[in-house]
Amino acid sequence: MSTTSESTATKKQAPAGERVADWADGRLGIYSLAKANMRKIFPDHWSFMLGEVALYSFIIIILTGVYLTLFFHPSMNEVEYHGSYVPMQGVLMSEAFASTLDISFDVRGGLLVRQIHHWAALIFLGAMFVHMMRVFFTGAFRKPREINWLFGFLLFVLGMFTGFTGYSLPDDLLSGTGVRFMEGAVLSVPIVGTYLSMFLFGGEFPGHDFVARFFSVHVLLLPGIMLGLLVAHLILVFYHKHTQFAGPGRTNKNVVGMPLLPVYMAKAGGFFFLVFGVISVIAATFTVNPIWVLGPYRPDQVSTNAQPDWYMGFSEGLIRVMPGWEIHLWDHTLVLGVFIPLMVFPLVLAAIAVYPFIESWVTGDKREHHIADRPRNAPTRTAFGCAWIAWYTVMLIGGGNDLVATHFDLSINAITWFVRIAFFVVPVVVFFVTRRICLGLQRRDKEKVLHGRESGIIKRLPHGEFVEVHEQLSQEQLHTLTAHEQHKPYEIGPETDENGVQRKVGRAQKLRARFSKGYYGEQAQIPKPTAEEYREITSGHGHH
Repeated sequence: MSTTSESTATKKQAPAGERVADWADGRLGIYSLAKANMRKIFPDHWSFMLGEVALYSFIIIILTGVYLTLFFHPSMNEVEYHGSYVPMQGVLMSEAFASTLDISFDVRGGLLVRQIHHWAALIFLGAMFVHMMRVFFTGAFRKPREINWLFGFLLFVLGMFTGFTGYSLPDDLLSGTGVRFMEGAVLSVPIVGTYLSMFLFGGEFPGHDFVARFFSVHVLLLPGIMLGLLVAHLILVFYHKHTQFAGPGRTNKNVVGMPLLPVYMAKAGGFFFLVFGVISVIAATFTVNPIWVLGPYRPDQVSTNAQPDWYMGFSEGLIRVMPGWEIHLWDHTLVLGVFIPLMVFPLVLAAIAVYPFIESWVTGDKREHHIADRPRNAPTRTAFGCAWIAWYTVMLIGGGNDLVATHFDLSINAITWFVRIAFFVVPVVVFFVTRRICLGLQRRDKEKVLHGRESGIIKRLPHGEFVEVHEQLSQEQLHTLTAHEQHKPYEIGPETDENGVQRKVGRAQKLRARFSKGYYGEQAQIPKPTAEEYREITSGHGHH
């Protein structure tokens, strides 16, 4: 009998995976955690994949970066190259450049991993940029997500500087020119510029330490901070839940979509490998940063067509198109042609970072928002975003004015002056044009709600008039076109109180009222169709 009972107990023993899960649950409480979160609902919309592309690109950067770190020597000690790349044999270069050549030509898969690493960095920042624009245009940064907007903004800025320190590590002629450019910008800072430069480079440029210092910053400091911000960003996304676009059954208090397990995780896993595959194909077919063509960096040489990666191009454009103004005071020279752009650069970034708080102050809206706006329904915000993108593009052209001149056979001076003028004109023009387009789209939506969709069917009435038959919209379409709120501008109120005493109105209140009128005044939004208008038209008066 004992033998039979022991055999039965053995057969009923839980599988190994379940026993491991039970062991972990007894120490970490994973069952209750999973029960609370594994069925969390995520809305399904194509624009949400932009953030996932950025996340997966960052993971790819980490994986390939670990591999490259095993073979890279962050040293500026001078050596003579005797590797596989014959044109460079016998050339004096730093160990950093020599080890990068070894990775490219002697390490199995090294060149492909280098290419994947660089392309993943470019795509990471591109995806971050587009993801942030999606959040901006849909108003997904509003309460309670202002802090998460700041986390995303810091991730983008740190990604820019991580990329800069990364492509500076090989110590080739192109990256060395970029570092020299940065050193000149640092030197333009009054009083402390020289000390900052000495601190960064360990002495006079280029010194013997900057590759090792940039290496530590690139592989340890900045990625560590970014990883912490990324975890915090995802935690807040999970806690606040995703925004969702207006639709039947969707409110600020619920989420309509798919559960995390198994649907969303399956799609996310497949999408990761898809992103990895696409980046690998791009890396295998399109060369980026061919350092063997450029050669090692020498301070007495400057490579032609020296351009930074796209995300740093606008900062170079600011300096290239700025007039070479200088001020000489007390035997010192203040280089305004470099210092002013150096100050504009962080001011623009700071304005982007604090925009959610500015809009909240202007509108006075302190409510929680979980329904995303259609960009056309926030014309002023959309116009600001498009104006900023236009300004960024103008500066990107300025940063590549030499390439534009050579490729299109134009005068570099003419391009520089065009960019200087466009710097002030283009954003303003784009702002007003974008707002007018948004208002036109609002008018079209209003007409569709009131009169229905144009069917293309022409009907002749008994008295001979030809009209086009309009089809009624579905309830879902009507909800989508009318779900947005109709905001009212902030008003200061009467100039006197109930006793006839003059009220004191501060400058901040006047400024807020002016901005609020610009956001939600009569010229900034089209009134939504009312139920009375809809009933009057659909009852037969003027409706076909």
